[in-house]
Amino acid sequence: MADSRRTQAERTADTRERLIAAARPLFASDGFAEVALETIVRSAGVTRGALYHHFADKTELFAAVYERVDGDMAARMAEVIAAAGQSDPLEVMRLGVTFWLDACSDPEVHRIVLMDGPAALGWARWSEIGNRHNAGMTQDLVANAIRTGQIPQQPVQATVSTLLGAMREATLFVAGANDHEQARRDAGIVMDRLIRSLASDVPDAGGDRSAGAKTIVLKPDGTWRFSAESSAGPTGSPPAECAAPQFRAAPGPQQ
Repeated sequence: MADSRRTQAERTADTRERLIAAARPLFASDGFAEVALETIVRSAGVTRGALYHHFADKTELFAAVYERVDGDMAARMAEVIAAAGQSDPLEVMRLGVTFWLDACSDPEVHRIVLMDGPAALGWARWSEIGNRHNAGMTQDLVANAIRTGQIPQQPVQATVSTLLGAMREATLFVAGANDHEQARRDAGIVMDRLIRSLASDVPDAGGDRSAGAKTIVLKPDGTWRFSAESSAGPTGSPPAECAAPQFRAAPGPQQ
């Protein structure tokens, strides 16, 4: 009876989710090139026509799977950062780098995100999807570090693009290395040095970095937003937008 009351939109969304859920482990274990569409539709329990109703081809289905995996990783990273209780934006950057370099050893991430992603989707689209979950957070961290004097004034967008580009290359370097553990250590050293260099021209990067701290919330769509405890600080103090961020994952939907 309950199923008969489901709307067409709900049934459509359910079919799409079944296809993504069925394709995800297949792409992770066998790789994009080796997985046949017939295998996916059989695993999902849908018709080939249903697949083509949602996705133009296997590449589009893979793109949806990749975005889902990347979004799940962003949520997991938010949980790790929240658990660390860190409010210093440079330390948050280090936590994010550590998380992603460690994630290179996850078989699903290694295959879908790092090995097949660039090859199947092309560099531009692969980067664009990845940036949906990381660019906003990185931009907010850089901007807040500049506003609070932890790093010198510099072009925010250029800094963000450089950091994300270095992080992408670092993860690809680790993923493709024969000696994974050594590559992980080497990439960690380089990325840590890059982050430390951001504050190299600041005489004293210390101080109270958590004063007026606010929370960065991971939304259900995988993007980030600020959740300030107050819209403005005391008279003469910087507004909440200038405070160093803290992180927590957004609560899930109410049941």
